[in-house]
Amino acid sequence: MQLAISTYSLWRWRNQNRKTLEQAIDAIADFKVSAVEFAGLDDLDREGTTRRAEKLRRHADKRGLRIAGYCVGSELFVPRAKQKDAIVRLKREVDVAAALGATKMRHDVTRGFGPWSEQFNSSKTLGTVLKVVVPAIREVADYAAGKGVRTSLENHGFYLQTPAPIEKLIQSVDHENFGLTLDMGNFLCAQEDPVAAVSKLLKYAQIVHAKDFHTRPKNTMPPTGWFATPGETALRGAILGHGVIDVARQIKLLKAAKYKGDLSLEFEGMEDPLQAIRIGLDYLRTLV
Repeated sequence: MQLAISTYSLWRWRNQNRKTLEQAIDAIADFKVSAVEFAGLDDLDREGTTRRAEKLRRHADKRGLRIAGYCVGSELFVPRAKQKDAIVRLKREVDVAAALGATKMRHDVTRGFGPWSEQFNSSKTLGTVLKVVVPAIREVADYAAGKGVRTSLENHGFYLQTPAPIEKLIQSVDHENFGLTLDMGNFLCAQEDPVAAVSKLLKYAQIVHAKDFHTRPKNTMPPTGWFATPGETALRGAILGHGVIDVARQIKLLKAAKYKGDLSLEFEGMEDPLQAIRIGLDYLRTLV
């Protein structure tokens, strides 16, 4: 396993201190990890996003960092005209991933039924969703394969966040270039046992996110720093190893499966991001 850090872990540090992505790369390099994972880019380069990606790739290379992956949002469970636009945008994001030098790109699939999918509301089943999104996922996976980029979904967003529907989606897509960005913490958002869920889905993992949470009953949730899940619990991002998730058992599962990919640290808590990353990374190193 190779350790990486996601730029997502530094979004608050960047916003509060007006730091650039280059400075985030520098901070990540100072932690002595192997790679950086990008959660989107920025708009500093007015000449085009791929040009910006090439500059960031050169900067990461200068700091000795490989690009572990690139993460973007999307909504594919929409009427066909809107979906065509979403596919075009995702193909452009594949171009960005390739310009970054990322061989893996996570794109969201859907948040489930809502205003964006009003024409499908008559049959609110996973089967309905799959009929709409699977061809689009395959089209993007085909395009990405030609660019040397593997695509995936992530277990987040509340709808596709538990093992059964995720596995059903991946098997329905049935494309060698499409798999899973496996977030070890996000299963808690859907009241799933994170250890059991990792065990079930690890075989599909292209990249793994290490994340931790604090939890408490939703009806006692403080107004700041916490978010409500669809169930009875509320969560707050934790320093890795300080929350309720049994990260040690999850890492043992990765070792037993001989997982050789990247293990990317994500932090979304209230503590100082640089200190939180350092503490979490020290803990992760003892396990790996």
